[in-house]
Amino acid sequence: MTEDEAQSWIRDRYGAAGVARMTLLARLVTDEAARQNLVSPSTLDTIWSRHIVDSAQLIGLAGDVDGDWLDIGTGAGFPGLVVAALTERRTILVEPRKRRAEFLQAASEALDIAARTQVVSGKVEAVSDIVGVISARAVAPLPALFASAIQCSRRKTRWVLPKGRTAREEVAIARQTWHGVFHVEQSLTDPESLIVLAKGVSRR
Repeated sequence: MTEDEAQSWIRDRYGAAGVARMTLLARLVTDEAARQNLVSPSTLDTIWSRHIVDSAQLIGLAGDVDGDWLDIGTGAGFPGLVVAALTERRTILVEPRKRRAEFLQAASEALDIAARTQVVSGKVEAVSDIVGVISARAVAPLPALFASAIQCSRRKTRWVLPKGRTAREEVAIARQTWHGVFHVEQSLTDPESLIVLAKGVSRR
């Protein structure tokens, strides 16, 4: 997916307002990347495909389940800030690194979404909110993710977890200690990347 195609993908689904918000987010991330290591510098030239659409595609995969969206290890705002900016969901952004959490708070204010965005500067184990969707992008293996945030999950909670090439192997390992309905989808932005979808997650 080229950068032009990525912008068109956002425009087709979220209109000019969505493109404007994502343009602002891209600028905020690029500017902050000069001060701290938010994303790999090599991906800044492809921020629309590599980060924005890669995050936005998760919104559709989450389905129509009700409830807040919890994003673990939000970092530069992907996917948490993208979800909050393109939807009306209340979104909880969990980021243990203080400087990144400060950036997320400032960015949510700049994007005019602070009223429905909560930034938690700490680990997800300290969060107790029951949510509708849980996401985590390149944070930890599936069993560790489930263990860290299971207190926020209910039977209908959807887990939307980009995992790259290792998705199927991680699902096989997770099934040894976790119940759930697991499905693997291919990413729109990278034919070699996979996304794990799970619901009904509980310990065996």
